[in-house]
Amino acid sequence: MSQVSTKEPLFHIVKREGVTFVRASLIRLVAILLALVVCAFVIMGMTGMNPLSVYAGIWSGAVGTARRTWVTLRDSAILLCIGFAVLPAFRMRFWNIGAEGQVLVGAMATAAVMIYGADLPSWALYALCPIAGVAAGSLWGMIPAFFKARWNTNETLFTLMLNYIAMQLVSFAIVYWETPKGSNHVGLINNQTKAGWLPSIGGNGYLLPIIIVMVLMVLMYLYMNYSKQGYEIAVVGESENTAHYAGINVKRVIIRTMAISGGIGGLAGYLLASGVGHTISTGLAGGRGFTAIIVAWLGKLNPFAMVFVAFFLVFMEKGAGQIATQFNLNENASDIITGIILFFILGCEFFIHYQVELRKREKEAAKA
Repeated sequence: MSQVSTKEPLFHIVKREGVTFVRASLIRLVAILLALVVCAFVIMGMTGMNPLSVYAGIWSGAVGTARRTWVTLRDSAILLCIGFAVLPAFRMRFWNIGAEGQVLVGAMATAAVMIYGADLPSWALYALCPIAGVAAGSLWGMIPAFFKARWNTNETLFTLMLNYIAMQLVSFAIVYWETPKGSNHVGLINNQTKAGWLPSIGGNGYLLPIIIVMVLMVLMYLYMNYSKQGYEIAVVGESENTAHYAGINVKRVIIRTMAISGGIGGLAGYLLASGVGHTISTGLAGGRGFTAIIVAWLGKLNPFAMVFVAFFLVFMEKGAGQIATQFNLNENASDIITGIILFFILGCEFFIHYQVELRKREKEAAKA
């Protein structure tokens, strides 16, 4: 029988070992600089404008004034909060795509307390609004978790489907709460009394949501890395069989973790309804539930690293509106810039962990 020769591929991918933090950081920095250079050529090719002027416009739109800076920081905190909502579920390898719906039901529950409890004392509303938002989001998150634990349903499709159900529930609620009747929108809830509105600190209405999310960031880090429940989440995420052998109740962990994820999503809904928009609508989440997935993955499920990703995405979003007005450009121009930068960042993450080795020549292989 003739021996069949197999041709070695031209290149193959090998996992890197022992990449230091400093080297990884330098690779990321170089990737961002290269991305900005590529963006400069793209801007000149599309618009013929000086890319530095466009970059300056993005900067001005995001942090050009004190108010813009606070809005950017507040919106970054909201996005970060929703990122924390998907973090424990993703650590458990439960693909929670339903943060959008969890935010909406949390906001709807908050709005209900603000509307029907408008005559309650301020301290009661300050307590009941976040409790209602967190509870509603938690219950919404437990629905797909129960079906996953009981019948092993596909959590990706289930949580995605619940987003649309949540939108319909909000639409249904708006019919009862619309002001004025027939307007098909709620308007500012308790605009005269501001009952249930998140209080300002020293006259700054942007600060309290940021503080709440920063406290949540520390709590999430401690919970995920230093608590028994965080350990159980990690074990279940690595292998359910290993978790069973270790005596971990996998079904309970799944339901409990999604209750936490949904509750944090509901907290974000509370912040949006009580501290940002002071209203309720089907577009209140604004796609943040899906953007939060990018925040979680690019931040490698690290609460502290996710801060920078959330800020960058909101920074570029705010800059988009500015360059659209200042240079009469479509806001998608900024999205293109953001996409190019994210592409380079994702690419550099690949090369940090893997390297491409070319095929050795047969003679070199023989000498070896």
